[in-house]
Amino acid sequence: MARRGVYKRPMTQDADDDGPCKILIITDAWHPQVNGVVRTYEHLQRELLAAGHSVRVIGPGEFPVTLPMPFYAEIRLALFPYRRLVRRMRAADPQHIHIATEGPLGWAARRWCLRRAVPFTTSYHTHFPDYAQERFAWAGPWVSRAVFRIVEAYARRFHAPAGAMLVASEGLERDLIAAGYTPPMARLSRGVDTAVFHPGPARVFAGLPRPVALYVGRVAVEKNLEAFLAMDWPGAKVVVGDGPARAALARAHPDAHFLGRRTGQDLADHYRAADVFVFPSRTDTFGIVLIEALACGLPVAAYPVTGPADIVTEPAFGALGEDLATAARAALAAPGTREQRAATATQRYSWAAAAEQFLDSLRAAR
Repeated sequence: MARRGVYKRPMTQDADDDGPCKILIITDAWHPQVNGVVRTYEHLQRELLAAGHSVRVIGPGEFPVTLPMPFYAEIRLALFPYRRLVRRMRAADPQHIHIATEGPLGWAARRWCLRRAVPFTTSYHTHFPDYAQERFAWAGPWVSRAVFRIVEAYARRFHAPAGAMLVASEGLERDLIAAGYTPPMARLSRGVDTAVFHPGPARVFAGLPRPVALYVGRVAVEKNLEAFLAMDWPGAKVVVGDGPARAALARAHPDAHFLGRRTGQDLADHYRAADVFVFPSRTDTFGIVLIEALACGLPVAAYPVTGPADIVTEPAFGALGEDLATAARAALAAPGTREQRAATATQRYSWAAAAEQFLDSLRAAR
């Protein structure tokens, strides 16, 4: 007789490591949210489904009571999700369980898996310890540092029992090992939709002074947009995206152009019409917008930190430096044509390859 608390029957097993798989992804970030986590899993799901696998995603929209995440109201967190989530996990009967985020759904799924000795994988998508420290900077260095330590301990505990923790780059893996994260780590890179993001004619920014420096992403304190908006620049600065800091930043920098959120071909048109892409964040784990910009032929300027340093690895891709304006001017002079830059970037980053990495990691962890 099976011990109480242990799952009495193994979950569906792989008949063949190369055959179709039943995959369950549990994430606190899912539609209708628009962010890097959502975009990653919607692309992975699309690729895996096209390859014949079964992929079920459970997000907060399936739960009756949700609350906005502190400091990130766009993300709705499921309240007391355990029982309802367990019913959905049992109904899915997956071969592989992937827990994407460290929110209430992630913790509930982790609890169920550990109680029943069911293997699972996790991903490290967001530097929540750094984000939390930025949010509490107003309280002084002692308090913000204490918040950082608490949140980092929380994140280390969450990922520790995973069969594998998926990370976007070698640089991020080194950072996490140095910070005391202990699970085996596997690579999960990112891709770009080349049907949307590719070089082409400039259809916007016709009336703006050149060169046009573009930022795309969330407009929030952790993105360090002040560094971009304050840099000495002879042309126009354009911000595409939305977030809680937009109104204050727009008031403080009336010379900049805040265009709100753009998606699809409209977003690609903004990449294609700019002269340089500037990424001021010091806390992102990767930055899908970086490879979108490169796929449109746009050179990148950023700080030499994890994320940009893993992507801008050759002169044709742009420049990194502690002086953002100097890096942006150097990126303008990056060698090669836009078409050459885009071809190199899209060969290096594809969602099909990322989906293969994801599947290999799930199978190895099991």
